[in-house]
Amino acid sequence: MSGCLLLTRQAADNQRLAARFAAEGVETCSVPLLELRPCEEGPVERQYMLDLDRYHAVVVVSPTAARLGLERLDRYWPQPPVGIDWLAVGAGTAQVLRDYGLAAQCPAQGQDSEALLAMPLWQAHFARPDLRVLIWRGEDGREHLADRIRAAGGTVHYLPLYARSAPESLPAELAAVAPRVDRLIVLSVQALSNWRAAAGAHWEQQRHWRCWVPSERIAAQAAAWGCTDVVTCRGADDAALVEAVLTGSSG
Repeated sequence: MSGCLLLTRQAADNQRLAARFAAEGVETCSVPLLELRPCEEGPVERQYMLDLDRYHAVVVVSPTAARLGLERLDRYWPQPPVGIDWLAVGAGTAQVLRDYGLAAQCPAQGQDSEALLAMPLWQAHFARPDLRVLIWRGEDGREHLADRIRAAGGTVHYLPLYARSAPESLPAELAAVAPRVDRLIVLSVQALSNWRAAAGAHWEQQRHWRCWVPSERIAAQAAAWGCTDVVTCRGADDAALVEAVLTGSSG
């Protein structure tokens, strides 16, 4: 492949990842497929943060959720409460929490809900009669994780921290770079949907671009929408994406 690799995260994340690829001789271009905006905090969400010390575990699903959640943590807790397992879906999210000073843990293998639930610490948590878990996330997602916790008798609350939408400029930005692109990275079903919608009449051509995704669930949706060259990475952090693109192997 000799075309440009399209990076589709937020601009700052794309810039950081582009530097990693440039060091490996990979040409990239940047078009964010999602626009993120912080959610307003209502009385219910405020109470979740005030009651943070009542939870046994906090699950953080993305670096954005980590950054926005930590802003609220600063607001309500001069010192983070003790006795909480801080769990991150991926290594990048865990690093944001660790940089703050929290002893965050993440799966050694895999970066999805299944990998998170396979961590040994859940055995003790699922044995609790009063398990309480708070999930820091966007407006939706991680229902499978919550279902598993509830099935074990636990209580789950969601703290929605950001909303996702398609940027208004996405169709024009995608059209501008498309002649140079033959591959891209897509990290969520919503981002995949936004790409497909923005491509419009050009989807028939673009669906043949090689597409790296971080999970089998996203890969299955991509295939259902007609993508013909989908590679599943070992995760969504920078290292996993760079490794997948350089090797072309699936995880």
